Amino acid sequence: MDAGGTGPGRGQARDARDAASAGGVDQRQFVTALARGLEVLACFRSRDGALGNQDIARRCALPKSTVSRLTYTLTRLGYLSVDESSGKYRLGSATLALGSSVLARMDMRQLARPWMQQLADATGTMVSLGVRDRLSMIYVENCRSSSALTLSLDVGSRIPLGSTAMGRAWLAALPEAERAQVLEDLAGQEGEHWPALHAGIERSLREARELGCACSFGDWQPDVNAIAVAVDAGRGMPRMAINCGGPAFQLSPAFLLEQARPRLLELAERLRQAVHD
Repeated sequence: MDAGGTGPGRGQARDARDAASAGGVDQRQFVTALARGLEVLACFRSRDGALGNQDIARRCALPKSTVSRLTYTLTRLGYLSVDESSGKYRLGSATLALGSSVLARMDMRQLARPWMQQLADATGTMVSLGVRDRLSMIYVENCRSSSALTLSLDVGSRIPLGSTAMGRAWLAALPEAERAQVLEDLAGQEGEHWPALHAGIERSLREARELGCACSFGDWQPDVNAIAVAVDAGRGMPRMAINCGGPAFQLSPAFLLEQARPRLLELAERLRQAVHD
């Protein structure tokens, strides 16, 4: 499935700092120090070990002296913990508490999980539920088939918005004006790679209209195939998406479209009905 989670990197760090001007936010109300502190927390990836100040500075495109002050402050507040032997940082327990509070409010996770597991078992795939964070999607629930090889992602993994089935399904569900703004942000991040990525997104948007799901067959990683649909989480929660897929050698596009797609669409419809009952 869309797997092998990636971190925000320099492009996403700039997204946060550019958000004030791009979104028409009053600069007098925008607290730059807070934004930079949040960037530091967001740069940690699910597969990371500890990160040093130099690693964080590179990922966030910030001066090392600034990062040193931010990591000191975040450590004092419990959002980072420091490895005394290496002087490097990991996410702290205060960050876990914040994430747990958000996940606890996502009733969709509890509702979707048994149906997601049924789909994973029936198709030999990995099935994941995700939400958008800037120019990425983050897994908030994940179910694996016990009978097949799956990819090593779990809750908290971050995947790209533009090249994955989950991200493309989320884009396909947006109103046109809102989608245009997100695509503009993606274009700014991707630079010279944007034309190829944009072509893949446009193809997926057509597929979403025609097939009911968005596809990514080797578009993100050459050995990963996946399909996905967007779902309305209800109760004021952000729009979500569910993907279904796995290693390309095991799950061909034909199998996903012919065997998995009807089950995925049925799952999405069940969820839509459940949250609006």
